Amino acid sequence: MQNHNPKSLEEIKKFRKPLRNINIERKQKLKRLDKLALWITNHVGTMGFFIIIFIWTALWLGWNAMAPPAMRFDPFPAFVLWLFLSNMIQIFLMPLIMIGQNLQSQHSEARAEADFDVNTKAENEIETILMHLENQNKLMLQILQHIEKAK
Repeated sequence: MQNHNPKSLEEIKKFRKPLRNINIERKQKLKRLDKLALWITNHVGTMGFFIIIFIWTALWLGWNAMAPPAMRFDPFPAFVLWLFLSNMIQIFLMPLIMIGQNLQSQHSEARAEADFDVNTKAENEIETILMHLENQNKLMLQILQHIEKAK
């Protein structure tokens, strides 16, 4: 980042960088697996996912605890198959969620950097506008003084 305060409109135009839509830029750079990790991260942390897991667990445990003994496939009270499947889901979800969170963090950092660029640009333009207004005030005072002397 340059530490340059433009003093004229020409200088502003010369140093002006076009505004970027960081959301579009980041989305275009994502690979398919990154998109999958983000999709999983965004959906696992919802109430919908919680409800699905809760219902699946309640049905599984309820069936295997109360169904006729010949129809049970995961014996009460151990529920070994349910524990195995639940652990497998957790093992696969944890790294995917961490990957998604890393990608979200990188996106947040890029957005913060883009915001900083916009804020710096706005600050430079405001300073230039204020400088031009001060010059206009000086010119108006000079004109008023010239008019008063001419009276």
